Amino acid sequence: MAKDKSIFTCTECGGTSARWMGKCPSCNAWNTLLEGSSEPAAGKNRFGSVHASLAPTSEVLPLAQIEAADFERHPTGIDELDRVLGGGMVEGGVVLIGGDPGIGKSTLLLQAVDALQRSGMNTLYVTGEESGAQVAMRSRRLGLPDSQVPVLPEIQLEKILHTLQSRQPGIAIIDSIQTVYSDQLTSAPGSVAQVRECAAHLTRTAKSTGTTIVLVGHVTKEGALAGPRVLEHMVDTVLYFEGDTHSNFRLIRAIKNRFGAVNEIGVFAMTEKGLKGVSNPSAIFLSQHAEPVPGSCVMVTLEGTRPLLVEIQALVDSGGPSPRRLSVGLDRDRLAMLLAVLHRHAGVACMDQDVFVNAVGGVRISEPAADLAVMLAITSSLRGKALPKGFIAFGEVGLAGEVRPAPRGQDRLKEAAKLGFKVAVVPKANAPKKNDKAFEGLTIYPVERIEEAMQVVRGLD
Repeated sequence: MAKDKSIFTCTECGGTSARWMGKCPSCNAWNTLLEGSSEPAAGKNRFGSVHASLAPTSEVLPLAQIEAADFERHPTGIDELDRVLGGGMVEGGVVLIGGDPGIGKSTLLLQAVDALQRSGMNTLYVTGEESGAQVAMRSRRLGLPDSQVPVLPEIQLEKILHTLQSRQPGIAIIDSIQTVYSDQLTSAPGSVAQVRECAAHLTRTAKSTGTTIVLVGHVTKEGALAGPRVLEHMVDTVLYFEGDTHSNFRLIRAIKNRFGAVNEIGVFAMTEKGLKGVSNPSAIFLSQHAEPVPGSCVMVTLEGTRPLLVEIQALVDSGGPSPRRLSVGLDRDRLAMLLAVLHRHAGVACMDQDVFVNAVGGVRISEPAADLAVMLAITSSLRGKALPKGFIAFGEVGLAGEVRPAPRGQDRLKEAAKLGFKVAVVPKANAPKKNDKAFEGLTIYPVERIEEAMQVVRGLD
């Protein structure tokens, strides 16, 4: 069958060109032309031999007449992964998982697909980066020598789709989407056009057959998923692997999830037998000091539906004429703003001091509820006095010096009390309204302004 002639389409204006040029002939934008297939002749499907993957046209119905049914989930048997997915794999769902090389993407997916195979589900593992022997070697290293997971070493899209149609697996792993190419395009595997077209065909196959498809994606040096951004819009769930490859701990964060909570995280430890879920992740991010030290403050952050206790460390040291403000795991611009609020409303000046702030354990905190803990840690380091043992704090601090409430403050306090913390400085709006046994042993100091929080801390010295 003859291939369709390639045509280049501008991503800015939609203009087309018969050949690639550095500048779009219609809108004059540079480097915006992407290769695709031209319109086929009458009666010929532009998707060629893969037209069977297209779902049939549905009848137009009002929402009130459409039956709303819950999605059937298939737990993987790995609790932390199921938590991030919202309870398990969804039939017909498409999951995209990305992360740095060697962080454990293939390891985790092989463990998950083996568990699903043992539970009776028909599975398929498509590897485009490794041979079948290499996958088998990893399987044995993970303690799965008798695994019955079918492996297909293939990178041609049409052959992969034919296998999916013939075997009808309940779940299929594509490792990775950047290695897959279609004969309908002449560009190389991994190019923007190939990644977009292959992902689109695989997504249609998942929706029409009910097969759950998991795509492994490469990331750029900045940490974003490689390829077109439309790739993230096509799929139902986007997961990111986070963590230092030199550390044993890994985090999986849900950036997008149509079937569950967004920003939910799963915590894993890398062992000789693969990735194991961590049942008490707060222990990873807490201090190992025998006694309290200056510049350390524990906060309760919220990751999805899970409250986590994280230690915030600050180091204030004499600087030169241009003092540095550095942060790891926290927003550097927000740190500069908090230092200004600290000076203006609490009388704590750091204009001639270097300030370094770190979130222990490699976790990234983006919510403003960390403001109060950061400011107390900085003050503790500057004064050279440690906060009391079993002390926690959380709350957003505004430019006027007010301490604003954090979402789900009661859940944060319950988590702190459960782990044995004794003293808490929190926004007044987050303080319990009445006596609750869930907070037994935890003395709570509600504050409305940053000055009050500083007075409370000085009174605890």
